[in-house]
Amino acid sequence: MPGIVGIVTKKPVQWAEPLLRRMLASITHDSARSTGVLLDESTGVYVGWAERKNSFADGMPVKNETGDITLVFSGEEFPDPGIIQQLKMRRHQVPPDGASYLAHIQEEDGSFPACLNGHFHGVLFDRHRGTVTLFNDRFGMHRLYYHESRDALFFAVEAKAILAVIPELRSLDLRGLGEFVSCGCVLENRSIFSGIQVLPPASTWTIRQGAVEAKGLYFQPKEWESQEALAPGDYYHQLRDVFSRNLPRYFGGKERVGLSLTGGLDTRMIMAWWKVPPGSVPCYTFRGMYNDCQDAIIARRVAKVCQQPHCEIPVGQEFLARFPQYAERTIFLSDACVDVSRSPVLYGNERAAEIAPVRMTGNYGSEILRRMVAFKPATPPLGLFSQELAPYFRQAKETYSALLQTHPASFIAFRQVPWHHWGLHSLEQTQLSPRSPYLDNELIQTIYRAPDTSLVNRSITFNNDHCLQLIADGNPRLREIRGDRGAGSPRTPRGALTRAYLEVTFKAEYEYDYGMPQWLAGIDHRLSWLHLERHILGRHKYYHFRVWYRDALAKYVQDILLDRQSLSRPHVERKTLETIVNDHVRGRRNHTLEIHKLLTLELIHRIFLENR
Repeated sequence: MPGIVGIVTKKPVQWAEPLLRRMLASITHDSARSTGVLLDESTGVYVGWAERKNSFADGMPVKNETGDITLVFSGEEFPDPGIIQQLKMRRHQVPPDGASYLAHIQEEDGSFPACLNGHFHGVLFDRHRGTVTLFNDRFGMHRLYYHESRDALFFAVEAKAILAVIPELRSLDLRGLGEFVSCGCVLENRSIFSGIQVLPPASTWTIRQGAVEAKGLYFQPKEWESQEALAPGDYYHQLRDVFSRNLPRYFGGKERVGLSLTGGLDTRMIMAWWKVPPGSVPCYTFRGMYNDCQDAIIARRVAKVCQQPHCEIPVGQEFLARFPQYAERTIFLSDACVDVSRSPVLYGNERAAEIAPVRMTGNYGSEILRRMVAFKPATPPLGLFSQELAPYFRQAKETYSALLQTHPASFIAFRQVPWHHWGLHSLEQTQLSPRSPYLDNELIQTIYRAPDTSLVNRSITFNNDHCLQLIADGNPRLREIRGDRGAGSPRTPRGALTRAYLEVTFKAEYEYDYGMPQWLAGIDHRLSWLHLERHILGRHKYYHFRVWYRDALAKYVQDILLDRQSLSRPHVERKTLETIVNDHVRGRRNHTLEIHKLLTLELIHRIFLENR
């Protein structure tokens, strides 16, 4: 994915440069990248970058007029619309597009990078002070991995860049592995690789003469937690003002923006308040191979009301035919931060990038506005993993429980988003620039002022009624369209029937796919000639791995997991693994979630540990 790599060391440039270039090569995955290096032996800092051409951060490094400030920046920043004009009034020479204005902001605002709004990381060279600062955004959403050795600090946007130059780190951290298996992500700024950590959110590390002098933070959540709560009506009006006023920032820049429309309310709130001419914002929706899904049905109506073009991106036979490549690329590109079930996302975003290089989404809306906790630890099936991992599964639960004991908004914004959602975000970033207005600094700061911020009462403080009101205030016609599960349907018998029907189809799809009871799996397979999946699946989801693993992908699952080397892995029990694979592909049982984890762990071994 786009980002930077770097080395901080007292060793000479002859030692650092070859390593830096090897790190850079490991994150340059295609020819659509602008790359470069900055070698500064005087400070002992060596930086490389790979950015998508024509993106916000293309054209590094940027400097101020005197050359005292040099900035290598990656990611996106969404400034106040008047910032460029303000800088010009202070006699700064600022091009209209790109990130060059950031070097001038650093001169004018001593709080840099706290004054920035977006997801980013970077390296700032200050010749006047004789220091270099390594920094990232306050949520940690543009991740940087790092490793501190005796000779140097290595940092990189992808862990594989560090593995490329320090091969002895090619081993799994058992605590991280336990968290990944049970929680779906690694917690507390660790990684799944031994000796590789994640730079904490809001970091500013000061570097002088080839060494890290100080590790600081420019922001902590308690600054927002201490705000006074607002009355319900005042809270809604302030939230509406902040959302509508800041939304245009996220459609700026020189690149075309496409909108990923769904049947939910979060993308509709964006459409309700983004006032643009007809036909100017291409919209698209992912859909599956069965039935006309609710996302597509509703997205077509929303796009029609807003007079914007809309198309659908199918995830079907072509994806299944190429699943082995997409599964492996998903693990490789995300640094094993997601499992293979996210491979349809990679496929869909490849096609979305052909429509527009920037993808506007409603991601994080439900989590930020409605405080939705999106993950929790789950105990793996007994006997699947070795007893060596059992203490780490228990530790993962204990860590998670302790992390919940904080302000609910802080858990969502500063823990769930950068740890649980990061993997999917990183995968999307390999293809295009994903954006969401729901990670706006001022918006999240406002969320902390919700009427009920009690740690005891975690009730939803911004419910569907408020979302529907926000939509109605922005575009009353969009308020008339129901949500994918019936939200907003009229309070009439017909509306109640619609909600009931959608809820039944939603639950039926889950129970037929991931949630199919074991006793029913065999019966369903014996009735396969009826092709029940064509009638039940695809109304709410666009990928269906239980059926795929049993049928279209059965050979791939067997070839990978029943391979002699796979069966000998140290953390998996061979007999249980064989039973799980054979029972699923023969239709006797439902082991979809277990196969997700097993395929992912095997690919981690092959790609990262064995460097195949």
